[in-house]
Amino acid sequence: AGFSVSLDGFGAGIEQSLDDPLGKRGPELFQWFFPTRTFRAMQGKDDGSTGLDDAFARRAMEGFGAFILGRNMFDPVRGPWPDDSWQGWWGPNPPYHAPTFVLTHYEREPLVMEGGTTFYFVSGGIEEALRLAQQAAGDKDVKIGGGVFTVRQYLQAGLIDSVHFALAPVALGQGEALLTVLDLPALRFSVTEHEAT
Repeated sequence: AGFSVSLDGFGAGIEQSLDDPLGKRGPELFQWFFPTRTFRAMQGKDDGSTGLDDAFARRAMEGFGAFILGRNMFDPVRGPWPDDSWQGWWGPNPPYHAPTFVLTHYEREPLVMEGGTTFYFVSGGIEEALRLAQQAAGDKDVKIGGGVFTVRQYLQAGLIDSVHFALAPVALGQGEALLTVLDLPALRFSVTEHEAT
């Protein structure tokens, strides 16, 4: 829900790093989201735009009892965890406020944060992460939060029920491609709603 994609099919820019967590030019994909009241509230602010973009931003974060993230979404470092000092991009109170399962090849102890977010690090693959997230979510939904590779894996495995792409009016030219290797109609996806903002 609310997964931003450029007109040319990229879900992140090139060269993701500590300084550019969304990659070079990646923030351009989220210009629909950043000004909204929903996003501003996630930062502890009480201002922001309302209207259709905010309604979709709110829908992108509502009704979820657990989240799944790829390692890229949590940490700029690759390979074994050097230590437990990195606690995510978001500070002490991440925006998830629910159990959040991070896909990784390297074990790490759970990380309890403010606001109800606990990061669990899952090294057993996407199916194990989904099973654990579904158990944690109970009657609520599980959101595959990203990044690109994680969303693509779950789509290819047929493990996503519905998807909301926020098509940003920008062409990145390069980055992490989401749609180029996916045959969404063959995966039984069709457009059920479209709103221009």
